[in-house]
Amino acid sequence: MERSLRHGINPLKIPMKILFISDVYFPRVNGVSTSIETFRHELRTLGHTVHLIAPDYHIPTEDESDILRVPARRVPLDPEDRFMSYGKVMQHQARLRGEQYDLIHIQTPFVAHYLGTKLSKLLGIPCIETYHTFFEEYLYHYVPLVPKKLMRLIAQRFSRHQGNSLNGMVVPSHPMLHVLKSYGITTPTEVIPTGIEPASFVPGDRVAFRQKYGIAEERPVLLFLGRVAFEKNIGFLLKVLSRVRHEIPDVLFVIAGEGPALKNLEHDVKAMNLLESVKFIGYLDRHTELNSCYSSADLFIFASRTETQGLVLLEAMAQGTPVVSTAELGTRDVLQEGSGVWIAREELDDFSGKVVKMLKTAETRKTIGEAGRNYAHGWSAGKQAERMLAFYRTIIASS
Repeated sequence: MERSLRHGINPLKIPMKILFISDVYFPRVNGVSTSIETFRHELRTLGHTVHLIAPDYHIPTEDESDILRVPARRVPLDPEDRFMSYGKVMQHQARLRGEQYDLIHIQTPFVAHYLGTKLSKLLGIPCIETYHTFFEEYLYHYVPLVPKKLMRLIAQRFSRHQGNSLNGMVVPSHPMLHVLKSYGITTPTEVIPTGIEPASFVPGDRVAFRQKYGIAEERPVLLFLGRVAFEKNIGFLLKVLSRVRHEIPDVLFVIAGEGPALKNLEHDVKAMNLLESVKFIGYLDRHTELNSCYSSADLFIFASRTETQGLVLLEAMAQGTPVVSTAELGTRDVLQEGSGVWIAREELDDFSGKVVKMLKTAETRKTIGEAGRNYAHGWSAGKQAERMLAFYRTIIASS
């Protein structure tokens, strides 16, 4: 805004220059990284400039343009993640001032939050943040010695304090908005999901993917794709698998991704005598293998309680892969019964019964899958980027 006023131009009519700050980005794969990449691409396509400050993982990505990689150290309880060096970013203060940004968009609530709010004051520009993670249901998985009730209270106060220090907040779903309002957050807030890019609709190669991973073409395949973390409730899906095997003995559950719960799940698979029915395949390159992974599955299953959106559900639908999922928090906004999904309760009989019925009925899978592909088209990333720009302009005008 300061840049625009100095040149005598209406800040609402010119291309914007936006600074994203995040504690996570590719090659670290998760929903936040995907959201950042999607909005960066769509905003740039619309003619705006987007720079990003993110941790240095010492592994370059395909597109490192306009990214400031910051030295970072590992997080003790979650070694996949990093703590960026606050001081190293502040050494770039003169350079950042010279860029004359219009707005700062924080993507994560750790070092990035405090960097963003500090730079907002130093540079004299507004600062917003996307609330990607439902911390009330997340933190106690990583700090198990603290009672769950106390950890929830801490998470609520943490979110309220951070939220009310901003000029605006973005949340991916209406249920998440209601939760934040119940915390006492009064900051101007807008519901804007990430959406999915056109590339998600490019048909994957089911046959080639199955051949690569040694999966017989006729074998029924269930899929979970995402961060292999405790809050994703994959342990419940293993129990579902155990039930499903009674009806469909050759069923295979493919788990694509990595994360802090991986070793626990591998132990559970062995203890539950599921070694022949589960295949862990690690992270996949989202630009080369992701679509094929979705299309290789007969059914995508999901039961996370903490999703603020559930982008993987839409990605699966875009490939015509039917879904059985619970509808909790953000996924309640995404899921519509019959439009690519059968919604199930987090209850073994109900969930496993729907999985079995779907797997046994090819025509139903085809019908639900086609409905899901049509439904996913309504969640385009381009539309969501335009909504984000409108929110940016509102915040800039009121700051």
